[in-house]
Amino acid sequence: MPDNLTPAQRSYCMSRIKGKDTGLEVQVRSELHKKGMRYRKHVKELPGKPDIVFCKARVVVFIDGDFWHGYRYPTWENKLSNFWKKKISKTRERDTRNATILRKMGWTVIRLWQHNIKSDFEGCIARIARTVTRKE
Repeated sequence: MPDNLTPAQRSYCMSRIKGKDTGLEVQVRSELHKKGMRYRKHVKELPGKPDIVFCKARVVVFIDGDFWHGYRYPTWENKLSNFWKKKISKTRERDTRNATILRKMGWTVIRLWQHNIKSDFEGCIARIARTVTRKE
């Protein structure tokens, strides 16, 4: 299926998509803060600029949208145009590369998917809290 927008229109649309401080990120950070957990956000010095960083515990959290980061991508990639296939494939490769580098640097990587946060918010918060507490 071809893209129905011109390259200039597509570029404009893509430039309007928020890359950080999304609703899910704010919701997760707010709950962590309520629990007394302190963190840094979007640390540029770390690969992939993790959404949430617990420096002392060396734990990073990525909050990924199901579409943008390709949750179960092989099951639906054939429904996309080449533009989206290329874009999502590159994102997945970059995510894998960054997580590998972070682990080699001694960081624990937690990846939370959009659907997991929406279906089990408390479980996701508990997972982060358990990991950070164990590492401190």
